[in-house]
Amino acid sequence: MTRLRTFPALCLLLALPLPGAHAVGAEFLGPPGAAASAFPKPDRPVAEIIAPLWASEKQRDAVDEVGQVARLMRLAPGETVADIGAGSGYYATRLAERVGPQGRVYAEDVTPRYLADLEARIAKAALGNVTVVRGEPHDPRLPPASLDAALLVHMYHEIAQPYGLLHNLAAAMKPGGRVGIVDADDLPARHGTPPALLACELTAAGYRQTGFTVLTGGVGYLAIFEAPAPEARPAPETIRPCRDETTRRTKNVR
Repeated sequence: MTRLRTFPALCLLLALPLPGAHAVGAEFLGPPGAAASAFPKPDRPVAEIIAPLWASEKQRDAVDEVGQVARLMRLAPGETVADIGAGSGYYATRLAERVGPQGRVYAEDVTPRYLADLEARIAKAALGNVTVVRGEPHDPRLPPASLDAALLVHMYHEIAQPYGLLHNLAAAMKPGGRVGIVDADDLPARHGTPPALLACELTAAGYRQTGFTVLTGGVGYLAIFEAPAPEARPAPETIRPCRDETTRRTKNVR
């Protein structure tokens, strides 16, 4: 299958904001969660953040990327949805129409220049139901029990502390909240996440997988999980990192 991707995958969550760089208007919306140091590091490479988008918006619209994901995620008018690692705002602007004026979209990122550009794009489009949110690499800093659904699109492999991010994201989810992860079936070092490794890491953080679909048009796959209730989250010290056997086998090939 020919891949749509023309840029290395994208968005968020590796680099810490530079000192003083949080002067953009986006702010934390939720209280701080568990610290990154409380969680084990992932047993896999973490990809570098390259760009705020992984392919052109025209290419992505041509294969109805957002439409495919929205239908499989059952996103509905009036819901509150978070775009974690919103990058350029490609999803956030389109989700705003999907959830309608009674819904809410949180466009979250940690990279200061992405946040500034996001705010400018949202203001120019006059999208009153989109809020730009400053997060942390291990914590989206969203209001507790506020989300019907969250999307992490082509950036999971860039999360420096996935167990911390997933743990703290769960606190922002409503009961039964859906988390959708779009990624390429590839090694993290090549800007993808093998589905088995993804499922293992989400399960270790207390999530339950409810769906898996290979998207059309070379977009990658969508894995859907149900977030655990905050009280059902595993304690950070009990989480054991998943072994990245795919990367290990690749390294051992002569």
